[in-house]
Amino acid sequence: MSVCGLDECGRGALAGPLVAAAVVLTTPRQTISRLAQVKLKDSKLLKPHQHRKIYRALVKTGATIRVEVISHRQINTRGIGWANREIFRRLIHQIEADEYIADGTLKLGRFNGKSALVHSVINADAIIPATIAAGIVAKVERDKLMLALHKEFPKYGWKTNTGHGTRKHIQAIVDHGSTKYHRSVFVTTALRNNATRGHHV
Repeated sequence: MSVCGLDECGRGALAGPLVAAAVVLTTPRQTISRLAQVKLKDSKLLKPHQHRKIYRALVKTGATIRVEVISHRQINTRGIGWANREIFRRLIHQIEADEYIADGTLKLGRFNGKSALVHSVINADAIIPATIAAGIVAKVERDKLMLALHKEFPKYGWKTNTGHGTRKHIQAIVDHGSTKYHRSVFVTTALRNNATRGHHV
């Protein structure tokens, strides 16, 4: 039975796109770990160079990999809830599998002929190998995009914080304003929370 794992990266970030990946593995988890010389596990427990090693191992083993990106503009216009559902819908339409497992509790709605095959599972990015792999692919692809944006706007530290709301990132917004790549609602909320806490970060 083929399992397609789905996961996203960047849902809570203040800047940049939402990136998601779908992966169908062709080899056991142990084979990928051996090839990568890194244990295939939750991307949050791995360093960026380990993510890249696993991604290369996935490609070598012939895993089916698809990546989708939803821009900050679309997030600003239509909201992160829509973006999160839409990005997984796009991926599911691209891949044929017996089951689709997305990380989290997201209700993805109806799919033509696939509704019964799609499941959201809490902590799937730590327990389902295909979903773990999808999370790693999404992280690598989004990190590359944020590195490119960092070169355009280096003051915000996206090379290291990847657009997330670190203290330094929020302070950079306070000092320099937001950029065209920021998510307006997220930034407004972050600045309000920062002011409420009375922080000068």
